[in-house]
Amino acid sequence: MFSWGLKSFSLGANKGGTVAHTFLMESGQWLLEGNWLDRDQMPITVRGKTVVAWHQSDWFSMVTKLVFPGTEREDIVLQYRGRLDSNEREYTFVLQHSQLGKIEGEGLIGPESIVQRYRVLGDERQRRNGFETLRKIDSSHYYYSSGTMAGHSLNLINVMEATLERKS
Repeated sequence: MFSWGLKSFSLGANKGGTVAHTFLMESGQWLLEGNWLDRDQMPITVRGKTVVAWHQSDWFSMVTKLVFPGTEREDIVLQYRGRLDSNEREYTFVLQHSQLGKIEGEGLIGPESIVQRYRVLGDERQRRNGFETLRKIDSSHYYYSSGTMAGHSLNLINVMEATLERKS
């Protein structure tokens, strides 16, 4: 599963050098550790694993499982399928989320971060949507932050902050 094609990526000069993203842009396994915060609740520990695979030169899949140790909260499983645009700085994706259902979104790949937004399909009543930001620390570490919003006024309903570490 992890021997599928490799998609490398680098943007031009950034503070005198280039930045090559390893998360999302290369097949691999990543470990996640951080905090989950639901509105009006105390933060809880979240841990997880993400597997990224490239099937063709511009199609990727990604599976993430999040667990909440020491709580009764259900695990969250996310299954992505996405396509990198020809300019290699934009991508679109569909996602099956174990709690939210079907999701679609898009992302932009910047010199130092990857940012994506999404919306839950068939969710006209709650209008849930969200964002995720991955900021590169080095080739094996990223800082991750995300938020889910709902309603006409886009109230934050939860956030997650974590670090991702590439598994050797």
